Amino acid sequence: MILALDFGLKPSSHPLRFLLRLEWILLGIITLSEFFAFRFYALPRLPLLNLLGLGMFALMGLRLPDRPWQKGIYTGLEISLILLVSLVGGIRLFPFLYVVLVIRNCLIFVGSRRTIVATIAYLLCLVTLLHRFRSFTPPRPALLVERSGFAWFSVALLVGLVIFFLQSLVNAVLAERLSRDQLAVANARLRQYALRIEDQATLQERNRIAREIHDSLGHSLTAFNLHLEAALKLLDSAPDEARDLLREAKQIGSTTLQEVRRSVGTLRSDPLQERSLTDAIAHLLEDFRRSTQLSPTYQVAINAPIPPEVQTAAYRIVQEALTNICKYAAATEVEISLRTYPNFQVIVQDNGKGFDLQQNTTGFGLQGMEERTIALAGRFEINTAPGKGCRIVATFPLESGRE
Repeated sequence: MILALDFGLKPSSHPLRFLLRLEWILLGIITLSEFFAFRFYALPRLPLLNLLGLGMFALMGLRLPDRPWQKGIYTGLEISLILLVSLVGGIRLFPFLYVVLVIRNCLIFVGSRRTIVATIAYLLCLVTLLHRFRSFTPPRPALLVERSGFAWFSVALLVGLVIFFLQSLVNAVLAERLSRDQLAVANARLRQYALRIEDQATLQERNRIAREIHDSLGHSLTAFNLHLEAALKLLDSAPDEARDLLREAKQIGSTTLQEVRRSVGTLRSDPLQERSLTDAIAHLLEDFRRSTQLSPTYQVAINAPIPPEVQTAAYRIVQEALTNICKYAAATEVEISLRTYPNFQVIVQDNGKGFDLQQNTTGFGLQGMEERTIALAGRFEINTAPGKGCRIVATFPLESGRE
């Protein structure tokens, strides 16, 4: 991915404000140097031309091009202005202009083009420096010539190091900016995906509850209504049979009421309702006992703190397992166990009729239990077979278990 800096710049909207300030500082120093006289030998100078060229060069920095052909023309004009004021106008501190050129080049070009333009700028700077040193016309002793050559070499090396450092710095800053922008885009997309997944999960949960209401409550209410109609018809002719039908209808009504409570319970955002996990599951078991006349065995051995999200998942798993036992298992014994050794385990076991996992086509509840466990980095196991009951084990890692 290439970072495209396509903008009509205002000073307040510059992508890297400190670079714009650095440009202004360098151009300000060059401008001030034009108003001072120096005692050492000076080249012929055209101060008015230099100031006009500096003004145009500064104004060009307020708007950078965005199209390829504009970038080439823009860079060519910059180089032409620098050559004009340095070779014709005799401007002082002209290497600073090449430094500014390299800074802008990093914002305009990408990849190898930055290096090419920076190399051209450095070579032109060397040529201009050499021209300046050769322009000293007074006769010079050998020692002065040697010192002039050393000075030229020192300035050339310093300018090269500054250009290399600045280009490396700007490249690093732009790369960090690109990474930050990419991360922001990735985070935005992740939030969108999370919202979509949440919507899909909510829709699936609603569909599951709707199917449960249709399959269980719908069937129960239909049977309840048929029993009442039959009882009304037999009320005068066979009152004993009518009473039996009413008793059966009452039993169906009680069972249906329990189904409604379970469906409403699944819709609660906080299933624990500020209760402890053990108390909430004990309440589930009491509802189960009233509905099925079975008294499950409940064992708790918890000696470590359990995160709230794990508690919620454990509650939902026990709730779903008891619902399946009530509907399908025809069990006479149910065992519930919560323990931490050192990870947290939820175990639900019954001696019902069991089923074949490979042929189970209505396992949405089992799938939901597994998904809840895996979402918390846990492990879900189910052992069952026709006629051999069912054992569900959900294991959740705790902080002490991870260390």
